[in-house]
Amino acid sequence: MNVFLPFKSIILTICCLLTIEAFAQRDFSKVEIIPEKITENIYMLKGSGGNIGVCVGEKGVLMIDSQFAPLSDKIKTAIKALSDQPIHYLVNTHWHGDHTGGNENINTDEILLVAHDNVYERMSKDNLIKAFSRTVPAAPKNARPEITFTDKMTLRFNGEAVMVFHVDNAHTDGDAMVYFANSNVLHMGDTYFNGRYPYIDLSSGGSVDGLLNAINTAIMIVDEDTKIIPGHGNLSNKKELLKYREVVLTVRDRVKTAIKNGKSLEAIKAAKLNADYDEAWGSGFIDGARIVDIMYTSLTTEMGMVEKDEKEVEEK
Repeated sequence: MNVFLPFKSIILTICCLLTIEAFAQRDFSKVEIIPEKITENIYMLKGSGGNIGVCVGEKGVLMIDSQFAPLSDKIKTAIKALSDQPIHYLVNTHWHGDHTGGNENINTDEILLVAHDNVYERMSKDNLIKAFSRTVPAAPKNARPEITFTDKMTLRFNGEAVMVFHVDNAHTDGDAMVYFANSNVLHMGDTYFNGRYPYIDLSSGGSVDGLLNAINTAIMIVDEDTKIIPGHGNLSNKKELLKYREVVLTVRDRVKTAIKNGKSLEAIKAAKLNADYDEAWGSGFIDGARIVDIMYTSLTTEMGMVEKDEKEVEEK
């Protein structure tokens, strides 16, 4: 089968970039930073952008992600209301601006910025987005990670074993999850959009199968009592995460089967394969049409896997 990157997928990428730019230029003056207590020393902060995790204690504060730069003062004020101790660690789950935009404003000599190696690489140089012919400039030096890791690391802080570990090519190529082992709290970053279709950034190394592997990794860690902080959406749990996996896996399999049957992107969209999910799960940034675009592009880009599967079917 002659598979190629469809024009519609290029349009999708452009739309995504325009949406990111719109977020960067929006008025944040009315955004409130709302803390939600998870345990005695761990909180989730909701505002605009990725959910922030905060661990407070006698040794100071560890925070996960920093949302957009214009919200930094509000975020710092919200954290001060939880603890009078200084921030010592800022961990980024990936490189996107709604999770790293406040890094530079929050960073001080007392803070260490932590992220995966690929986050440092993406933030330390200009990135060309070929589909849009647009260059994303390097982040300021003070916003880039100062401690990076390849696979995993553990921070022992405030009586917590804070496990930070990489999941390959999921939402991006630099995703990290953060697990507070003592408190049984997991921050999944944008590998988890609670109650919504996922956004998989293919231009940053993300993939559908990588995302599913990341979700499976999280499921192996959590139990019925684990509190899960998603990248976007409300505080969650294992039951909701299992439902998220079911939706992502089912949609992936439907699109993959249609590709194997020789269906074009337009034909797959017209068939409305995911009509039973679209109303509930397509209400966010990624609607029913866009999730098909993303999955079609991700799956057909992996030509070796697609061709092998087809050959095996023919042989049988």
